[in-house]
Amino acid sequence: MDRFAGIEQLRREWTDQFVRVNPERAELKRFASAVGRVITVNCSGRAIVDFADGAWYDITASTEFLTKVAPEEAKGKYDPKVNSAHPIPEKQGS
Repeated sequence: MDRFAGIEQLRREWTDQFVRVNPERAELKRFASAVGRVITVNCSGRAIVDFADGAWYDITASTEFLTKVAPEEAKGKYDPKVNSAHPIPEKQGS
């Protein structure tokens, strides 16, 4: 499988999934209690994750770093209105 086919496979697997980080990873401990949503996977194989805090974070798209969360479990733990991936018309001057 060539590199780009592998990235496309990761995108199909991870995009729009709710996730939690692996709290055992020191670099991810600050997100341990948060549920995020994967916006996409970049060409480096890193998931672009929104934790509804106004920023996006790139985390390796792998079960070693991320665990998928069922949408029912994510409900109430992830607020898409805070999500910086959505337009906020009242802040766009319309």
